[in-house]
Amino acid sequence: MTDRRTGHVILGINVLVLGYLPAAWQSPLLKKDSFVDPAYWETIGRTAERGTLDAIFLADGPLLGDPAHDANPIRLEPTVNWGHVAAATERVGLVATASTTFNDPFELAERLLSWDHLSGGRAGWNIVTTRGATAARNFGLPDVPLRDDRYDRAAEFVDVVRALWDSAVTGEDISHRGELFQLDGRLRVPPSRQGSPVLLQAGGSPKGRELAGRVAEGVFAAELTKDKAIEHYRLVKRLARAHGRSPDDVKILPGLLLTLGSTEEEARRRNDELHDAGPAAYSVQWLSQSIGYDASKLDLDEPFPEEVLAAPADPQTFQGSMGFRESIVAQIRRTNPTVREYLRQTRYTGSGHAGFVGTPEQLADHIEDWFHSGAIDGFNLQPDVLVDGLEVIADELVPLLRRRGLYRHDYETDTLRGHFRAASPTRHFD
Repeated sequence: MTDRRTGHVILGINVLVLGYLPAAWQSPLLKKDSFVDPAYWETIGRTAERGTLDAIFLADGPLLGDPAHDANPIRLEPTVNWGHVAAATERVGLVATASTTFNDPFELAERLLSWDHLSGGRAGWNIVTTRGATAARNFGLPDVPLRDDRYDRAAEFVDVVRALWDSAVTGEDISHRGELFQLDGRLRVPPSRQGSPVLLQAGGSPKGRELAGRVAEGVFAAELTKDKAIEHYRLVKRLARAHGRSPDDVKILPGLLLTLGSTEEEARRRNDELHDAGPAAYSVQWLSQSIGYDASKLDLDEPFPEEVLAAPADPQTFQGSMGFRESIVAQIRRTNPTVREYLRQTRYTGSGHAGFVGTPEQLADHIEDWFHSGAIDGFNLQPDVLVDGLEVIADELVPLLRRRGLYRHDYETDTLRGHFRAASPTRHFD
């Protein structure tokens, strides 16, 4: 057990536009243009703030998603969207995903710090390297660079951005001469109330975890079981320490896909109805994308062949998330289900992120167990349908956690970095 005498769990919401399930758009609570409606986004921000949540995250993919396994194929640009939400809220943190592969470090440093300043110090940058040829073609490239090359660029890209943010404080020019970037100059943007945006990272490859240990203040992790989550938690904390940082400097926040109901039966019925209302091939296409193998070619009533579960022949060219694949394969190996059994199981256990189907009380039990077991610093929760799932989190889950001493009763700070630091418990690490 990890010793936790002070502090509280961190709660974020991964705002997958309408919800993580493809049928989310069918909710009667939504309008046909909710995903681009300013009022919808204001409601999301205000609801999260009503629940005193630490942050809301917005993913970005510079491509048109496939509606067969993506409930949200169209997205507004995150920093612009969150700039609008910042004007309608006061304290909730706002995290935007931005790629180091398809951005320029000077432009992104300026854009993120401007947004951080104008939001009152509530901005966070979720660092990703982006995968897949479809995104690359939008930038005139035939494919993305190899995985290690993307992370080498990310490491230097982040160093340049951090140096530019420092220049906003010191007023001094930087002179960077690296393998990929050469830059002389400084930002004219003033620092924000929290200094600069909080850095988060979302990659499960060895180089991704190394980057997290070196610079990240939060990690959007993908772990399906508590044992694996504890293992990952300790690994990243050790990496932070190896870079001269306190383990408390980096918060581990796995994603958790949610379907909630007043009873477990009601939650399962809602989950089934939402899955049944979506494309019939959703699960197979999701699995194919995640493991890098066309699951439609597998015998549904046989276990997964070893050659499918084995590591990719070339991890550098694997198009999926290595973190997702690692978690999924570990889950399959543990129970050795048939393909059909596994696809049925994923209705209730999620994807590369873990899943949860049950009541708010059961979810509070789950959060308490993982928190006190040293598996997490918090969760990035992902409701099946955002518009009503977020309300249940804010109005039912949060009060339960407060009564258990796991969550604060009101905001104690008014910047995102302040929220993260206020949650730091006193603990011992193996």
